[in-house]
Amino acid sequence: MKSVTTHQAKSQLSKLLAQVEAGEEVVIRRGDVPVARLAAVRAKGRRTRPRVGAITSAPVRYSDNAFAPLDDEQLKDWGL
Repeated sequence: MKSVTTHQAKSQLSKLLAQVEAGEEVVIRRGDVPVARLAAVRAKGRRTRPRVGAITSAPVRYSDNAFAPLDDEQLKDWGL
């Protein structure tokens, strides 16, 4: 784990952020005393939500009429 002073952190923040995005953690010290840890919020390239169909290995399938308009009987069933 890399360790830098507060002065180095201020002057090299962009460089440190790139290192954090690449998976490294950085400890920020005040003198010799560690006061903070700079770490990624999420792993690089990781999506916050899974893509549709990504949860299973099988592709998502639906019937040909899945998006067809509802008939009057079906609309009644939904209270419409």
